Amino acid sequence: MKTWTARIALTILLVVAVPLAARADTWQIDPAHTNVEFTVRHMMISNVKGQFEKTSGTITTDGNNPTSAVIDATIDAASINTRVAKRDGHLKSPDFLDVAKYPTITFKSKKVEAAGSDKWKVTGDLTLHGVTKEVVLDVDGPTAPIKDPMGNMRAGASATTTISRKDFGLTWNKIMESGGVIVGDEVKISIDVEAVKKPGA
Repeated sequence: MKTWTARIALTILLVVAVPLAARADTWQIDPAHTNVEFTVRHMMISNVKGQFEKTSGTITTDGNNPTSAVIDATIDAASINTRVAKRDGHLKSPDFLDVAKYPTITFKSKKVEAAGSDKWKVTGDLTLHGVTKEVVLDVDGPTAPIKDPMGNMRAGASATTTISRKDFGLTWNKIMESGGVIVGDEVKISIDVEAVKKPGA
């Protein structure tokens, strides 16, 4: 009797689990069409902008339900580009990102919540400079999926957040004669993501 009951329970589990697994979709972040940009105040009078040119990762969703999305993204820290080679070299050094010791920046989502029409709050762990902190991304999108000429499905979204670089151990600075600092603490981040799902994926 127990064996028969166990078989029925296993059958029910499989009947329920297989359709759920079938609805799980994995999208690959397209590095060629994804931008991660940042803005930092310089000498308290202007903004310096830059970007990371190499981003990869996956977005897994349960069908068309955005709240089910699980994001796992990795940025190559050495791909930083502010259009000034000397400044980029300093940002890669132990004074800032220390890319030799911490070659990647990662984001792993933990929760997605609705925040209005096509707007979402994505909470996750950002690991930067060897320090992990919880951050919240304000997301617009995603767009309706479209099929590209190769038969792949594509969709996009945009996100913003603001972090304190000191929270991640990025404390280098210099005091100016006027009393201000060379580099601001607040870092504004803007992300544009394009993701692709290949046929049968």
